[in-house]
Amino acid sequence: MPRPTTAQLAYGSCTVILSTLAMLLLSQTSSGAGIAVIALSALALGLLVALTVPLPKSAPGASARPAARSRISAATPARSRVTARSESVREPVHERMGS
Repeated sequence: MPRPTTAQLAYGSCTVILSTLAMLLLSQTSSGAGIAVIALSALALGLLVALTVPLPKSAPGASARPAARSRISAATPARSRVTARSESVREPVHERMGS
């Protein structure tokens, strides 16, 4: 089960707090049962909001990276793992000019 993101926690918490205050002020209830119903409905609403927050979009090539890493086993020596990873990344080499 994935962990909730910061946005999910923030939106859910704010929804619970603000909806509880709004419903208590609008209903003007003073009974214990009324307050319990309002609190439970605010928690349900906060959970609904937290679950519907869109997840961050991954990078276009993010799905290909784990597959490339899985081909290199843990039993492979460290030197060859570094070589295999550097060959698959293909970054330009920047060299310093002589001073």
